[in-house]
Amino acid sequence: MSDHTARVLEELGFRWDPDNLYHQVISQVLSAAQGMDLPHHLQLIVAQPKAEIMVHFPVKMDDGSFRLFKGYRVQHNNICGPYKGGVRFHPEVSLDHVKTLSALMTMKCALAGLPFGGGKGGIQVDPRTLSEDERMRMVRRFTAALGDNIGPDHDIPAPDVGTGAQDMGWMADTYINMTQVAHRGMGNAAVTGKPLAFGGSEGREKATGQGLVFVLEDVLPEMGLPLDQLTYSVIGFGNVGSWTARLLAKHGSKLTAVTDHKGAILNEEGIDAQKLAQHVSATGSVVNFPGTRAGSCEDFYAHGVDLMVPAALEQMIGANEAKMIQAKVIAEGANAPTTPAGDRVLAQRGIKVLPAILCNCGGVTVSYFEWVQNRTATYWDAQRVDTELQQHMRSATARVLAQAEACGGDLRAASYSAALAKLAEVYGIRGIFP
Repeated sequence: MSDHTARVLEELGFRWDPDNLYHQVISQVLSAAQGMDLPHHLQLIVAQPKAEIMVHFPVKMDDGSFRLFKGYRVQHNNICGPYKGGVRFHPEVSLDHVKTLSALMTMKCALAGLPFGGGKGGIQVDPRTLSEDERMRMVRRFTAALGDNIGPDHDIPAPDVGTGAQDMGWMADTYINMTQVAHRGMGNAAVTGKPLAFGGSEGREKATGQGLVFVLEDVLPEMGLPLDQLTYSVIGFGNVGSWTARLLAKHGSKLTAVTDHKGAILNEEGIDAQKLAQHVSATGSVVNFPGTRAGSCEDFYAHGVDLMVPAALEQMIGANEAKMIQAKVIAEGANAPTTPAGDRVLAQRGIKVLPAILCNCGGVTVSYFEWVQNRTATYWDAQRVDTELQQHMRSATARVLAQAEACGGDLRAASYSAALAKLAEVYGIRGIFP
């Protein structure tokens, strides 16, 4: 951490913790801000969210008992438009965790050129322990607890880890039933990632993986890694990991290793991504997939590939993992999967990192498309969604590559710099109220 970054954090009253995810990410953002001479007052603004909401709410369980849940919604910045960001259900959800994700959403939206700011939410829960009825009641009570802190013109939730289309459907329905009659017509635009029958968009489920693949199409061939000859591995085989793998398979790329929370599987001859997705849907894990051998965490990281795609949770690649990795390029499908210490090791070893705020902004981009469709009462077919998404991803990629020339080839710094430049431009036009 530079002395300048330390002074900014001290001015904001931070008690620096090198293991704190929010502190890590904001330090990277401030480092990029310093490199581009972002005005000091804007550095202070982006280093802290505008609003941090914490709610506690009771939910009746199936056995008649009541359980108290803790939920969060953090609204980081809205200079470019309404707050936008997912809702996560996970046992380790915390305030700093959600703050980090909200700041990253601000950066993603600015980089992708979307008329949104960054927000994020979550509930501290293991959703696998709930029945469907318990989950529905929890989602509805959480939505009610948030009240008018969300809405189509203010803050628009979406799915994230542990949530999906059905949860978003319940959120939207709850919002509509709580909203004044005059505004109910726009109620389904208050939430994105909904089921298709209830105002969802074509292409939303695969959007993050598709956006990542569009980035790879533009970047990897220029690095001498054509997709039809590519070998790759994936960390996590949920929505992002599985769709990335299935889409890369169409290019002729070969998946040779996958790991998740239960173990790793390997096969140098290739792993069928489509069949693996079906296996994970049926069993909950990649382990015991036919035609593969089991491996340890060390086996996975040391497995030689052209590309590694971390698509699970944050901070998966620390210094120890970075020392083991045998990949030429890492494309971050998950949010902040690489720690600063891991980043330094990868840089020293000459392993290129394509950063998350570029690689996984496809999800929020298609969420934007859904919001536009809901507000205009229109429907886009799958081809239009893919065409529009590809244009957004290519534009964002071009901005990052152009900025990288001024950042010494550091794509993470370039991504943050390009996003901050957009924020600075809008602040320059709008000013600081009053």
